[in-house]
Order: sequence, then C-alpha cells, then structure tokens
Amino acid sequence: MCNSKLAAGGLDHVDTPECEAILQSILRLTTDSSGANDQRCLNMYDVRLRDSYPSCGMNWPPDLEYVTPYLRQTDVIAALHVSPDATGWTECSGPVSSNFRARNSAPAISLLPHLLESGMPIVLFSGAEDMICNHVGTEELINNMVWAGGKGFETSASSGTWAPRRDWTFEGEAAGIYQEARNLTYILFYNSSHMVPFDYPRRTRDMLDRFMSVDIASIGGAPTDSRIDGSKAGPETSVGGHPNSTLAEATEAAKLQQAKWDAYYRSGEVALVIVILAVGAWFWYMSKERARTKGYQGVWQGGSNVVTQGVRDMVSGAGRLGSIAFQGGLIGRGTKDLEAADFDEAELDQMDRRRGDDDGYDGDVGGGRNAHGNGKGRQGQGVYDDPMAGLVSDSEDEEGEDGDVGGTRQARVNGR
Repeated sequence: MCNSKLAAGGLDHVDTPECEAILQSILRLTTDSSGANDQRCLNMYDVRLRDSYPSCGMNWPPDLEYVTPYLRQTDVIAALHVSPDATGWTECSGPVSSNFRARNSAPAISLLPHLLESGMPIVLFSGAEDMICNHVGTEELINNMVWAGGKGFETSASSGTWAPRRDWTFEGEAAGIYQEARNLTYILFYNSSHMVPFDYPRRTRDMLDRFMSVDIASIGGAPTDSRIDGSKAGPETSVGGHPNSTLAEATEAAKLQQAKWDAYYRSGEVALVIVILAVGAWFWYMSKERARTKGYQGVWQGGSNVVTQGVRDMVSGAGRLGSIAFQGGLIGRGTKDLEAADFDEAELDQMDRRRGDDDGYDGDVGGGRNAHGNGKGRQGQGVYDDPMAGLVSDSEDEEGEDGDVGGTRQARVNGR
C-alpha cells in the first residue's frame, strides 16, 4: 500500500500516512507481553534496547528524568527567551508535531540537489542501531538522488565510478564509515542509536569540526587522533583543545587523581621515616644498655649464673643447705650484684648478724656455715664442697682487681 501511494504522487509530499504506519506495525508485532512491562517492545531509537508499550522508546534516554525539570526552571526559560506563558517543555509535543506535519510540503530529496549544486556542503549521518531514521533509508535516498550531473555517490557527472566507503577510526577504535562526493558527505556511526551525540559526543564534535574545516592547530589545543583510511586527512580537529571539553575534563580529573596518589606516597614516606627513627632509637638504647652491662655476669645476678644454680642443685639434693643462701640474704635481693658491690654497709652487717643467730639453729648446716671459710662443710655424715667457699676464693683471687671493694669482702668473710 505504501509503494502504491508513493507512486501515486506520495513522493512529492513530506508525509505519507500509509508509509508512516509501517513503523507502528513493526512495534506492535514485536511486542512481548510475557516480559516485564519495561521490556515489552523494541526501542524505535535503538533496536538493542526495549521499552514499555506503547512508548517503545519514548522513555529513553534516561537523562530525560533530569532534562525535563531543568528546562522548566524559570531562570532557564528566561535565559532562552521563551515566553513565560508557554507550556512546560516536553521531549515530544503533539501540537508542535502537528504544525510541522505539512503534508503538502516538499520532501528533502527534492530540496537537497539544488542546495548541493549551489556549492553548499551538506553532511548526512545516521546511527547504525537507529530504526525510526535507519541508515538503510538514508543510503537509499542518497543513491537515488541526482545532482550536478551524477547520481548518488558518483565521483563525477555520469562517470559510473562511485566514491569509496572509507573506514573511520577514532582514537584507535572503529568509529564508522565516511563517504564523500560532489559536496555531499555521508557518515555512518557504528554502535550508535538515533541520538548519535548522546552516544558519542566526542566523535560527533570531531565530525562537525572536520566538516566545517575547523583547524584546531591554528587556535591551539591537542588534536584528537581521528583517521580516515589510516590517514589524518583534512584539518586537524580536536575535542580536547577547549578547557570545557570532555578531554580537558578527563585530563584534569587524571591530574587530580595523580595528585592524590602523590600525597599518599608522601604520607607513606613520612611514616616510613618515623618508623626508621623509632627503630634506630630503640637500637641505640639497647646498645647503650648492653655497653653499660658489658663484662662479667654478677654472682647472684638474675638467679641464672653457675654459682646460684650450684646452690640450687645442692638444695634440691641435700634438702637443708638452702638456708646458707636464703637465710644469709644473698638470694632473693632482686638483681643486685655481690661482686659489683651492689649493696651498702648496713646489708653486710645484717648478713653477719643473721649468720651469728643461725649458728645454733642446725648443727650440720651450721657446721657447714662455720666451715665455709675453709671451703668444706658437713651435712650429716657427708662431706661436700661449700659453694660459699667459691665466693671467698673468688674474692681472694680478685683482691688485686677489685681493690678496696674486694678487700672489704675478703675481710668480711674472714671475720666470720
């Protein structure tokens, strides 16, 4: 029915209802009532998406949720010089659409040839995933249009040679197809919907800069890597030269991120320096402590030296000998060092009094203490070496080294 209407004069009119109905039939026949409400029919603006019926794309793109209230703000309306009495903005308005639907108006295919022949460059572009203005229809329009003595994309009048479809890459990715002949440029955007600038704003800007011969090199800025058939043909274009561009914003965001990482690194370096200083101070303190206590190990220091252990062994073996050390006040005095004279005169006097009081306490053990100057003592019938004799012997050996302190110890022991 559509073809018969076109043949009957429909080609001379901008709108043919029988042809417009085809799209609505497709949307209705592809409806899936078993799915979720927002997945029931094809999105007429992007066939990769679905929408609720009968909207079928009228709820898309999702940014409409924010665009509509923004464009209805009074300050925005005033800035756009819109009458405050006008109805609020909507994406598609029935009254506006009705006023543009002038059935007696001439279609674009009858207007474009004259404009091209007058020397006016024209660009037509389509998104590969658009259905309502699909690229197949756009390409058929061009291929059947005649201007400047040639048809479609013939390179010259009636030459029969068509301009090649050249591959377009943008920043290393396949972006689409370029085709040009006799003032007309056609561009197919890969993976794009009806709203190409929404999907690819930077590629759209590159297309317009190239089409309008904007030489970004003449005004500064870094040209974008946009190539046709692998070559940077035409003027250098850019979507990053302007401070408000997407690339400039991305570059600024990258700089801020790098600044954050630099701050983290500096903080880590400061923390590392603090840790190193703390460890160094600890090692310095430990080395000073070791240097201060370097030398011999005190006789009674810490209870872990040989003499103390010998006394303990004899206590465990003989039972009662422990009174020699414990009642003598030599063990249990913390970490004081007998050989280092880590005591005062009162402690020595106290040790003498304790030993004198203990003489009659236990004959065998007392005998061991009374004999300690000779280095021998008895416990029962057994004879053993008195470990205290070692102290006397050590004191005598170290008399020359310890001077007065050693001599004092020897005098005290011999005085018993």
